Amino acid sequence: MFKYVPNILTMSRFVLIPFIIFFIVTDNYILAFVFLTLSGITDILDGFIARKYNLITNFGKLIDPLADKSTQVAILATLAIKNIIPMWILFIVFIKEIFMIAGASFLYGKEFVVSSRWFGKLSTVLFYIAIVCSLIIRYWNIHYGSPILPQFDTYIYYLALLSTLFSLIMYFKTFYTQGYLKKENLKIDNNNKK
Repeated sequence: MFKYVPNILTMSRFVLIPFIIFFIVTDNYILAFVFLTLSGITDILDGFIARKYNLITNFGKLIDPLADKSTQVAILATLAIKNIIPMWILFIVFIKEIFMIAGASFLYGKEFVVSSRWFGKLSTVLFYIAIVCSLIIRYWNIHYGSPILPQFDTYIYYLALLSTLFSLIMYFKTFYTQGYLKKENLKIDNNNKK
């Protein structure tokens, strides 16, 4: 049963998403922060346990970044709808994820699993920090208001977006070095057709 713990922890992040969104929508930023932190802890734990006890699976490699991105996009969408962050931030992230999904779909069945890399995790961490700062600023300005905290989170979002664009370039570079973007590998092998 222990071998399923990393994937169970990863799947729990999907369960936490509606709670985080609900608390943001209802302006309960403290509980939103608590559940977001809990989500971050499960993210750290699943990777640590999987590596330490050699429980890394292809399913885990696929579902872990999906859990990260689902959490990230859902929260950013909620913050954008509430006008806490500009809508264009969500737009850039959404476009990047479409490219990533298209790339993963192309590689499906080619015995090449796209797992999280350090540059993908970096953008996730930066977005996490930016989101936490947004929650703190919003909470402070609503409940205290004096002095009003400046929107310093915007600059962290800029860094996260730069990291996101960098990770997109690095993933495509990885695909290319594996040979999957070379013209000869895009041809259909008639001998393998059923």
